[in-house]
Amino acid sequence: MSRRAVVVGAGLAGMLAAAVLANAGVAEVVVLDRDELPDGPRQRRGLPQGRHAHLLMPGGLTAMEEIVPGASLRGRLLAAGAHEVSLGSGMLARSPEGWLRRWRRPGPVMLTCTRALVDWTVRAAVLEQTAVEVRRAAVVGLTGSSGRVRGVRVSGPGGEEYLDADLVVDASGRGTRIIPWLDGLGLSGVRTRTVDSGLVNASRVYRVPAGAERFPLTVVHADPYVSRPGRSAMVMPIEGDRWLVSCGGTRGGEPPADPEGFLRYTLGLPDPIVGRLISGAEPLTDVHLSRSTSNVRHYLDKVRDWPEGLVVLGDALGTFNPAYGQGMSVAAFGARVLGQELDRAGGLDAPGLARRVLRGAARPVDAAWAMAVGQDVLYPGTRGGGRPGIADRAATAYTRRMTRAATGSLAAASAIWDVTSMRTPPTRLFHPSAVLAALAGPPLPLLTGPPLTPGEREVLDGLDRTGA
Repeated sequence: MSRRAVVVGAGLAGMLAAAVLANAGVAEVVVLDRDELPDGPRQRRGLPQGRHAHLLMPGGLTAMEEIVPGASLRGRLLAAGAHEVSLGSGMLARSPEGWLRRWRRPGPVMLTCTRALVDWTVRAAVLEQTAVEVRRAAVVGLTGSSGRVRGVRVSGPGGEEYLDADLVVDASGRGTRIIPWLDGLGLSGVRTRTVDSGLVNASRVYRVPAGAERFPLTVVHADPYVSRPGRSAMVMPIEGDRWLVSCGGTRGGEPPADPEGFLRYTLGLPDPIVGRLISGAEPLTDVHLSRSTSNVRHYLDKVRDWPEGLVVLGDALGTFNPAYGQGMSVAAFGARVLGQELDRAGGLDAPGLARRVLRGAARPVDAAWAMAVGQDVLYPGTRGGGRPGIADRAATAYTRRMTRAATGSLAAASAIWDVTSMRTPPTRLFHPSAVLAALAGPPLPLLTGPPLTPGEREVLDGLDRTGA
């Protein structure tokens, strides 16, 4: 088998790619990252959205467990304090079309915890189960030619060094330098598109109040259909008996960083439930802001003459507004494509391997991109989206009708769960049963408030210090 593979980036995409390469029999797999990696689940500089809410969807977790077999990633995360949340029965969710019902059928189950816990758990499992080596180093370029990449240039204390490789995987994330690196090889003209709604995330951690340990995940979604900035908030259970509370506002509706303004923001949403909950909870951190939220797509898979020996995965290929909870799963899908193509090729030297991986990894990126951008372009002030065409408006109208049906139709809700959980592609929404449900509309009346149990209503009323 091949001698060495180099992975740039020790985040989720990078460690999953490294596991795939090691399991495929690559003799030496080296992961390079400019950060000093923590020895536990702690925030690091290379995760700009790390302090904000992340949802590990069932489709993504399944892909991760296939990539790191025998590690029981789900079990490890749950043992460390992650929570299982049913999309069908374990959430209080206010959509743009009204409150969603909680059905007896639980639906897909996602995991909630900090992003730092997910990254650390995956990294620890990969390093335990494989011979992958992680080094702290800043990659500054590629070596080789426009026809084949031969390795990377690394900046060190003594100047630049060279590390040869049969395959280089760029999994360096949102801050990738892949475009100038390709320019350095004589490959230019890569098309890049950015769609930026101006979203600002603001998050704060609270201690879960006594008696509220089983209170469901609560979210008030942004409404893209009202020609106003999108504003949202979520209360999500995380490890350590804590709530992670994340607010998000698009351009013109950004949440503030001061604690009083943060609370006012949550109370000013179409339903004040998030503010009512946290008004009686003890804050454990300051409010943290992040603006690194735009959708960016590097169309590397469309480059006519792609070099052998170079693969790009994860956020380095496409990033999405984090409000839609797709990034971790898409990273896992890309790494899984790498494994599938390696199995077919039988080695890193197979002609066309890099291009096939790139094109395969681009498919889940494009599906996630369409979902994220299709909503972001509707917010006022979005940059780079262009004006929606007839097809875009038709898709928006259908999505809105499906969401309204889901407020009172199990068939419509099930279709949305399947897509949201990333177990099926968006085409699931056009299955005959889903189409019929969308056309029929909700057979049950719209809820006038959140579907709380009597015990949950007692908890909410007991925490509420706002008089709302």
